[in-house]
Amino acid sequence: MLGGLAAREARALANRRNGPAEADPGRERARAIRHALEELGPFYVKFGQMLATRPDMVPDTMIAEFEHLQDQVSPLSFSDLEPVLEAELGAGWRSRFRSIDVEKPLGAASVAQVYRVELDDGRPGVVKVQRPGIAALMRDDMWLMRRIARLVGKRTPDFTEVIDIEAMLDMIFDIMEPELDFTREAENMDAARQVAATFDLVEIPDVVAATPRVLVQSMAAGRPVRDVQPRPEDAERLLAAGHDVFGFMCQSYFSERVFHADPHPGNIFLSDDGSGDYTATIIDWGMVGRMDRRMSMSLLLLLISILRNDGSGAARAWIELGRVTPRGDVAGFVGDMSRLVPKLAGRSLGDIDFGTVLTSALGFATKRGISTNPMVSVLGKSYANLEGSVRLFAPQISLTDVMGQNLRRIMQQMLSEEVNEEQLAAVALETLLGGGIVRNWRSVADDAVSRGLTVQTAQIEHRRSRREDRADARAAKLRRSLVGLGLAALWLDHRRRIR
Repeated sequence: MLGGLAAREARALANRRNGPAEADPGRERARAIRHALEELGPFYVKFGQMLATRPDMVPDTMIAEFEHLQDQVSPLSFSDLEPVLEAELGAGWRSRFRSIDVEKPLGAASVAQVYRVELDDGRPGVVKVQRPGIAALMRDDMWLMRRIARLVGKRTPDFTEVIDIEAMLDMIFDIMEPELDFTREAENMDAARQVAATFDLVEIPDVVAATPRVLVQSMAAGRPVRDVQPRPEDAERLLAAGHDVFGFMCQSYFSERVFHADPHPGNIFLSDDGSGDYTATIIDWGMVGRMDRRMSMSLLLLLISILRNDGSGAARAWIELGRVTPRGDVAGFVGDMSRLVPKLAGRSLGDIDFGTVLTSALGFATKRGISTNPMVSVLGKSYANLEGSVRLFAPQISLTDVMGQNLRRIMQQMLSEEVNEEQLAAVALETLLGGGIVRNWRSVADDAVSRGLTVQTAQIEHRRSRREDRADARAAKLRRSLVGLGLAALWLDHRRRIR
């Protein structure tokens, strides 16, 4: 397959030499590489899509081309897939459905094909069948790419200090794992359905049956948003649906910390439920991103800073998403963000491309020697796809309004996680042991002294001034007060329990 890539490159070079003088060699090369990635299979397509969010790694011409990467292949004959259905659902698998359309699949990708069925209760549904041998092939590709990443890391230590390719690949592997085991995808759908239950206009398909290689689910009503032609008289109802879709995704990003990583216009369906409302159904839960509490809090702070037109605050929040390398230029990065953020403040979705802004910030960070958690690429891709999908049917949505409507609930959930016995105990123990809380308070003191333009590194520690030492002392006093309050709360709660 790698030989095919070289062959494509050779043909592209020949075409450039023999073609018209006005041809763009860079664009032709990018197009050839895109076609090669599509031929190589799903893992390479996902890797290319991730590169499309990394202007710090690939040039603009490749980003523009990689954004059009599609995992579509010629469909297999149903006779090639029927043994998979029999192995996973048993010899009587047909009895599970009233009918199945085996002539033409609804979708054909390199991992699986999807067929329309009528469920035994009469509802329309779909059955997703994994292609034979694809899981083993993808795992072999993952192993090969991991080996290549290690070699690159050894040969280019300066590059990998800022961009950890191996960590990026590990993240892609984790995200793609549910595509190799459909029981994981079904679990993602069940969890998402619980979150969607709090939103009137968001639905997740029902899971009827799931095995590692077969997934049966209800069919999404309506049409993909890419096929929807909004009418002026529907604007208010579509706006309500857009608000709920954004609210659901905000809940996923910041509260649940488990989110749909690919909500592109083909994965969100809109339907008129007959009651006067439009309902959005989100499908294809094979790619799901996960992050920890600290990262979700930093991301939320980043968005709030952008909405407040606070470039310096956005820069500090971004730094929390990663780390500053020894060659890091924090002041330069703050300047970059202070020029970028005003482009977003107060605008509607129709006027901005937030995903592009995230990738721009990523490029600034890499240039300034700031290593960013690779999950930011997944978040940027997810948010850019979400934004593009909602823009198709509700472009008048204001990001500020959506965040304002959901911020109170998200903050309440975050605070409820912090104010509990286990968390207070953790704060107390980490402080007594000189752990992370000490460093966090010291970082706060440093920011107060240097107006947010310094980050802890070994070099800065050696240059700490007397004024910073006094700030450390004030932070330590405040820290002791916090620990005292936490320990007092634990003691009072204990007394209450034993009475």
